[in-house]
Amino acid sequence: MTSDGIRQDEGLFAPDSVARRVWAYPTSALLGFIRAVTIEHLDPDLTAAVDHSGQVVQRPALRYDRTVQYFATVLFGDAESVMKSSDILMKVHARAHGPNPVTGGEFDSNDPDSQLWIHMTAWHSILYVYERYGPGRLTRADENEYWRECAVAAECQPIRVADVPRTRGEVQKYFDDWRDRLAASEAAVHNIDFILDGMRTVFTALPAPMRAVLGPFVRAGVIATYPRWMRPLMGVHQSVLVDAGVGAVIRPAMAALARSTPAQLWFLRRVAPRGGPVLEGYLRGIPAATSSVYTPAEARKAFGDPRPPLEQYADLLAARQTGRAPRPYAHNHHDALLEFAAPTQRTG
Repeated sequence: MTSDGIRQDEGLFAPDSVARRVWAYPTSALLGFIRAVTIEHLDPDLTAAVDHSGQVVQRPALRYDRTVQYFATVLFGDAESVMKSSDILMKVHARAHGPNPVTGGEFDSNDPDSQLWIHMTAWHSILYVYERYGPGRLTRADENEYWRECAVAAECQPIRVADVPRTRGEVQKYFDDWRDRLAASEAAVHNIDFILDGMRTVFTALPAPMRAVLGPFVRAGVIATYPRWMRPLMGVHQSVLVDAGVGAVIRPAMAALARSTPAQLWFLRRVAPRGGPVLEGYLRGIPAATSSVYTPAEARKAFGDPRPPLEQYADLLAARQTGRAPRPYAHNHHDALLEFAAPTQRTG
């Protein structure tokens, strides 16, 4: 950051990147993230980690906001903020491991397969709602660029980058291959319903009358994006008529919001007080102090832990073997937060 709060550089993505255009559209902050964090619960290991920590129920607005903040920082933050957030995420997840009561195995939030599942579910969901409730499908060239940028962002997490899909077909195969691994549990269904009811449980900073009006549309709009085979696993049901009709309300509402930067910023600050401001410079068209764009490796060398996330994870596993690793979270813990880097944005 410079002294007046402007981003020092453009971080990992150019200002005109496809990913920034898609993620900045107002469908992301509500519909896209809700879709992602609910579908993620069909991974039994993720559900075990979330249920053990208890944070979705205890601090739902904060948990949602921090998820938005991390992804927004990777997309819109400067290189230093991205790397600091990447390293903090590793530390947050370092204590999220333990026995999975559903599978009988172990969950580990830094596990590369689990991390890729979260990453791909988020990037796919953000694009899917953009296409369904926003400007529509990307051109083939833009979509290929979007998935290339998805792989760039994956380098900020302990993910084997060679495993990241790079085309629509590869993305579809990735999710098809995961289908047999998906499972529902009582905890998963409860958390999915809790998050879908986000206008009551999560977005409490919005005015109450607005939440009362928007709640049914947000819930129905997200459910309409779920594949029909997935819905029984998630404990949700919705008619074809509602699936078709809800888009007629959401699509023009999102278009109107996208046309008004002040309205979009007002909304983002209340839905995600930590994450929303990270987009402010981009939405206002304020350039960074320099036009520099870093690769993740360059950014890490300059600003972060010199070890890539996979190397950090290998060292963490070794430390657990010798009892030197951080202790796991207690069930339903109330531990103090490790804060992500939170760049401020100049508004003038």
